[in-house]
Amino acid sequence: MSLPQRIIVTRFSAMGDVAMVASVLKEFCQQYPTVEIIMVSRPFFAPFFDGIKNVKFHAIEPKTTHKGLLGLIRLKNELAKYRAEAVADLHFNLRSRILDVLFSLSGIKVKQLDKGRAEKKALTRKEHKVKHPLKLTVERYADVFRALGFHFELSHKLASNLQDVPKAAFSMFGNFERKKIGIAAFAQHRYKILSLVTMGQIIDHLTHHGYDVLLFGGGKEEFQIAQNWTESFPNTYNTIGKFTLREELDIISNLDLMISMDSSGLHMASLMGIRCLSLWGATHPYAGFTGYGQQYDDCIQVEHPNRPSAVYGNKPCDCDGTEAIDLITAEMVIEKITALR
Repeated sequence: MSLPQRIIVTRFSAMGDVAMVASVLKEFCQQYPTVEIIMVSRPFFAPFFDGIKNVKFHAIEPKTTHKGLLGLIRLKNELAKYRAEAVADLHFNLRSRILDVLFSLSGIKVKQLDKGRAEKKALTRKEHKVKHPLKLTVERYADVFRALGFHFELSHKLASNLQDVPKAAFSMFGNFERKKIGIAAFAQHRYKILSLVTMGQIIDHLTHHGYDVLLFGGGKEEFQIAQNWTESFPNTYNTIGKFTLREELDIISNLDLMISMDSSGLHMASLMGIRCLSLWGATHPYAGFTGYGQQYDDCIQVEHPNRPSAVYGNKPCDCDGTEAIDLITAEMVIEKITALR
């Protein structure tokens, strides 16, 4: 049976997950250069797919044009114009599943993501956790293409994706003698965020020991926290709210190292081929969300029987009276960075 030569791929959110999809599609398109991909996601995430040959981006507008059942029918009709031969559902939420049904009724082959919910529930339950590494999320994405008939193997290696530094960021890269470390200090859920005091200690040490620090990620509240750090410590730069996503990716591609919570900063670093030290509290790398091509030894964490409390970090994880993320000390992070020099 012939392989499909045009595939609709759906993954609407979240930011880190979409970045992981981009890493997978980059390798898929290298292995199958004649296959055309129509990537369906939110318009903000389009820059993740820049430069990937044979990927066309089609935006979903879930709050307006494509809202509700009628909106999804409208989206299906838009996508039908591509005359795709298959759908790879890498999201498997209510919206994507409705879209899958609509395509199936049109005779289009559909394969869906297996999220491994039962295994993740066993990993995160309060008692009698089944604690071992689960299949990586990127491999779950690859499995969908395998189900479509492709012999697809991921390399799990970082690939340099160096881009030009945006003009507005030239001042951050003016001193060529100092290494550049990016820090994505924030996350969607507070149980994944290292204390501001501890992070301040890390920034203080780095900026006084030969590093420039570039701060990434967040909204107005996070912008102000990062701004306070730039005013408190030398050689510290706040990128939050100052650059487009495309520009942020270009800046990240020029870093020597990224430090990130278990958040989108980790997966953006992977996409641009940058090594990342990731910090884990309520969540755990065992759930399969480590950055593509990153090393398990670069996951900084303190093992404890109560970890993890949730796959996405939306539940507290009390470890003997201390939140799990706060078991990580500034010294642990600094020692790891020092060992990399």
